[in-house]
Amino acid sequence: MVNNASIPAPALMSVCIFLLIYSVLPQGPIVGVGIHTNRRGAGKIVWEHVQGDIFRSPRGCLVFDDSILDKGHSHRIDMVRWQYSGNAHGLIKGIGMVNCLYINPETHQYWIVDYRIYDPDGDGKSKLDHVREMLVAAVASKELPFDRVLMDSWYATKELMLLIDSLGKLFYCPIKSNRQVDDSGATLRYRRVDALQWNDFEEGFGKTIKIKEFPKDYKVKLFRVVVSSSRTDWVVTNDLAQDTTRGAQNVCALRWKIEQFHRELKQLTGVEKCQARKSRIQRNHIACAVLVWIRLTAIARKAGKSIYQLKKEMLSNYLRQELRCPSVPMAAA
Repeated sequence: MVNNASIPAPALMSVCIFLLIYSVLPQGPIVGVGIHTNRRGAGKIVWEHVQGDIFRSPRGCLVFDDSILDKGHSHRIDMVRWQYSGNAHGLIKGIGMVNCLYINPETHQYWIVDYRIYDPDGDGKSKLDHVREMLVAAVASKELPFDRVLMDSWYATKELMLLIDSLGKLFYCPIKSNRQVDDSGATLRYRRVDALQWNDFEEGFGKTIKIKEFPKDYKVKLFRVVVSSSRTDWVVTNDLAQDTTRGAQNVCALRWKIEQFHRELKQLTGVEKCQARKSRIQRNHIACAVLVWIRLTAIARKAGKSIYQLKKEMLSNYLRQELRCPSVPMAAA
């Protein structure tokens, strides 16, 4: 018999979450939990569990972005480092997670198909290296049908954009305001993109430019997207058939899905809660959290509910059941 006064509330909640994952979710325990997820193994496990749920589309999109798992109070946790967080608008201590999402633009549904842990001290790879690996894997081994790749300005490098083009895919990404470009056909010197002059026609339909250090004859379309009175995005694409700023803006809007994924993963799976020091345990915990998100999302779609509604109902039903008939008997001290 357990004395409930001796068990901290967070521990009891952890037990409830554990039992929820292993007892309430259909099809039993999640296959792969508890194994050693090495630097590439986790992405393979994710693909094994998600590939049957994906509604593929020849107009599909791949979206790449990173997220920081906050470990602000840690001092000795492996893989934790100071990194810039767009959410915090500054440097925070955390574990970097580089994610690859597949989006069906017809249904607006999305699935995580791969991810990598940013650990340059352990594997010597940058975030760009991880994105490159996941992109090639999506084409070569996963054989996902997609025609567009979306990413933010951090990944808008010459090497990555040319790789996407060489794979026969289209890219849409914002670039930094100080990026050097030429819209004069080589008659003028390169200028900052935010120093370009725009007429009314170009405001609505974009302009063709060359980015500095790109191949001589390699041109892209540039669109000036006014987000607010204090923010303007400079979106470039190798889709030369894209002829409206509104069209480019609509494509880029799909990139918001990965922000939704980051929010759901952190709010619903406890991916940031593990305080173990060893990198292996951290990797396993992150893999488990991603697999839980995959399972919850699949069930929510079948039930026609949001993932938040589903999680709340499952927890409520589970707690009611435990109050009526506790699986762990407790007695007051």
